[in-house]
Amino acid sequence: MSVSAASPSYLEHTNMPENFLLIDDHPLFLDALKLAIQSVFPNSEITKASSLSSGMEAIENGKFDLVLLDLNMPEVDGFEGLLELRARHPKIPVVIVSAIDEPTTIHQAMTCGASGYISKSVRKTELAASIDGVMNGEVCLPDGYQPPPTASDETCELIGKLKSLTPQQLRVLNMLKRGLLNKQIAHELGVGETTVKAHVSEILRKLGVASRTQAVIEVSKIMLPEDKPA
Repeated sequence: MSVSAASPSYLEHTNMPENFLLIDDHPLFLDALKLAIQSVFPNSEITKASSLSSGMEAIENGKFDLVLLDLNMPEVDGFEGLLELRARHPKIPVVIVSAIDEPTTIHQAMTCGASGYISKSVRKTELAASIDGVMNGEVCLPDGYQPPPTASDETCELIGKLKSLTPQQLRVLNMLKRGLLNKQIAHELGVGETTVKAHVSEILRKLGVASRTQAVIEVSKIMLPEDKPA
């Protein structure tokens, strides 16, 4: 674990006890993460969510000091979950807890708005220390992490474009990746096809592409490695 000081605005502490939201679809790891948090914050209130949608629902109905998010969730691909969470709740710090520890993935997660990155491979004591550091305003990254030399300006520019999308536009983009037609997207979102067409037009404009296919190709450039669990 490595940490660096963050600006005072990094985390606005709330009254005790601390409130954590854990979003991960692995029950055993959720339990391990909860125990790690309780070892340094014994009076904390911890909410567990096994999907991004249930996590979003928990945020709508509660107040959290920190969200700990697994990157690879069933409903989303790549960094879509992180991007949507940051877009909908920009004031809540989000720390990624993932089995993927490749520098490129860490770099992209931080560029997408993560407030820290913790590897699932660390020991319970290190995990607890990382969370404690984050709650004290530090940015926690895996030991020895260095930004990848292959990190391109093009990738950073693409992530910036994706961050400009609204939460609804991010959801529409995810459905475009799944190959859904406007009529199907409208049905899933409970809106009219005209609204979907407007969202698609804005997505294309913000990404600087001319077609749905090009939009899908663009977003696929920052996908997670397919051969590793998250």
